[in-house]
Amino acid sequence: MADNITGPMAGKTVLVTGGTGGIGKATALGLAALGARVGIVGRDHVRAQAAAADIAAASGNPAVDSIAADMSSQAEVRRLGREVLDAYPRLDVLVNNVGGFWATRHVTADGLEHTFAVNHLAPFLLTDLLLDRLKASAPARIVTVSSGAQAMGKIGFDDLQGERKYSGQQAYNQSKLANVMFTYELSRRLDGSGVTATVLHPGVVRTGFAAEDHSPMWRVLLPLVRPFLKTPEKGAATSIYLASAPEVEGVTGKYFADSKTKTSSRSSYDTAAAARLWQMSVDLVGRTAGV
Repeated sequence: MADNITGPMAGKTVLVTGGTGGIGKATALGLAALGARVGIVGRDHVRAQAAAADIAAASGNPAVDSIAADMSSQAEVRRLGREVLDAYPRLDVLVNNVGGFWATRHVTADGLEHTFAVNHLAPFLLTDLLLDRLKASAPARIVTVSSGAQAMGKIGFDDLQGERKYSGQQAYNQSKLANVMFTYELSRRLDGSGVTATVLHPGVVRTGFAAEDHSPMWRVLLPLVRPFLKTPEKGAATSIYLASAPEVEGVTGKYFADSKTKTSSRSSYDTAAAARLWQMSVDLVGRTAGV
């Protein structure tokens, strides 16, 4: 990092997944402006490099790196983990921001339903791969972007991959509830480690959300609701707050919206279901280690 970089996050290293656009890019920009060294992850190498250059120019902080990885592929997530560990001797904050909505059922290279794979299993696996580095860098923070849709979610343990019945909205809701349950279970497992885990609803934000696979209803509604949606910058505010604010140092296992603690859905507090989801996730990503 350049010696002249100052700010409350100077000397800290942050990784932001889904950092090439929307909330993720705005989050990376906000943290770079606070002086952090920021790594952004994007699916496309050229786009990720361009986004890193944009963030460096806008923040005045040259310490912005890009790493290309397709988060739907577990092999790519594992390669990403190795690259991050090679690049960063310390990691102070992991922002699990990547996510999306797909109206129709897609299957990943690993044979998994795409929404669940990208929105839940990718951050689950990446967090596990980077956990020892985060612990060694403690106090460290893991911030995961969920959605208010978690309140409508239900973990379909008997049809987790939507093989028997698929709804894009239900798959999304389930994945966002999984983000919350993962965070709560992670915080329990990390107790005493100096690593915190928080989760947030960014608000309804004007981004490229669902751009790859619109539902017909979304295509009709989007032009009508777009003027009322948050900007990516406002949507990123809670992520930036949880990644950097001194007042949330040590705060863990909490759900936030508008930079304030909120109550998530009743089912998100089911510890038995969270433990079951954790074990199923371990099995699906083929990990035997972890917390």
